[in-house]
Amino acid sequence: MNWSDWDTAKQRTRFSIGPIIGILSPMDPDTKALGHKPSESRALPRRYEDEGFSKVLREFVIEAAQLLVDRHCEDVIIFDVQGICQVTDYIIIATGTSDRQIKSLGSELKVLAKQRDIARMGDDVDQDTSWLVVDLVDVVVHLFEAATREHYDIEMMWDDAPQVEFARPRR
Repeated sequence: MNWSDWDTAKQRTRFSIGPIIGILSPMDPDTKALGHKPSESRALPRRYEDEGFSKVLREFVIEAAQLLVDRHCEDVIIFDVQGICQVTDYIIIATGTSDRQIKSLGSELKVLAKQRDIARMGDDVDQDTSWLVVDLVDVVVHLFEAATREHYDIEMMWDDAPQVEFARPRR
């Protein structure tokens, strides 16, 4: 967005803080469609709306991780950070093989979340598409290229969190 366009009617939308980098970004249309402001979603995550949601959320997380494995992501990890992290319940980290694959998987995860009625705050991607973040409020997904994942090593922050097993049963 050009700062010179800031005052135009087209740019007069609500803005929210980007998930990782802290940049201003337009409010996500899916969040707007659900009738939430980003601050409302963060202040009161959906897990408090009904007790059955935690089961739905865990099933979604496992399904999302299985999707990433099915689409040839490597080193897929799910951290259960409930009670450890104040802003989300699960963190999924995966390594993609190319920028095209990472973008495609980000889109597929958004569709899957929408199908399961999981609210989405937004997403953010670095300029080279070596790191894509999909913020689903109660789940945050990090898709990396191998070198970027190794450089940032964000799973080190969550070493004390339990990992969720998601492998499909062998046939």
